[in-house]
Amino acid sequence: MSRFEQAYEEWMNLNIAQEENHRRRELLEKGLGHGTQEFLRLVWYPVVRNFHDLYPEWEVRDFNNGYRYLDLAYMPGGDVKGGIEIQGYGPHARDLDVRRFKDLCWRYCLLSLDDWIFIPIAYLSITDEAKRCQQLVLSFIGKFIASDVPKNFAWLEAETIRYARRSLRPFSPSELAFHLRITDQHARRILHHLVEQQLLFVASGRQRYRSYALRTQ
Repeated sequence: MSRFEQAYEEWMNLNIAQEENHRRRELLEKGLGHGTQEFLRLVWYPVVRNFHDLYPEWEVRDFNNGYRYLDLAYMPGGDVKGGIEIQGYGPHARDLDVRRFKDLCWRYCLLSLDDWIFIPIAYLSITDEAKRCQQLVLSFIGKFIASDVPKNFAWLEAETIRYARRSLRPFSPSELAFHLRITDQHARRILHHLVEQQLLFVASGRQRYRSYALRTQ
């Protein structure tokens, strides 16, 4: 059994054991869908390394006072709420009728109005663009928590890592300098050090590095 399989099994068993709501418990006992499992295996676990604060088949109330279930809810504490849903591609998705399409749009709108930060992810993106999805997940998590960084890091280095985790694209030394309110030269020194620590990588430039990004593995 792989580390992912062991962690996944323990996580699911814990959610089932702790759930008192019979509706959600039944869904959990049936198991998660293939798309959700692949997202966890190929995207979430490789970069996060755990399932802390992540809840499968999370129950929410809709505007008709009924119940709906998010594929995954991420709630690291307090009042912050993040939702992830995997959008399949096949006859089910291609033949989506007008009524169901409108219902899907209403669902996303109402979750947003209820203060959910919500991201839908296409199944084909998981299978074809796993690395890009991993960066999306790190940016998603960065919206909620400061994220752990090595304890021996100075504040500027720690904030650079957090900034990289929140960024969906490579960033330049001047962008970091503006964010940290330091000189471009100082920003470059910090970036070079983090590249040496293998926490960042050079996304463009050879003679003179132009942009940097977070190393996901």
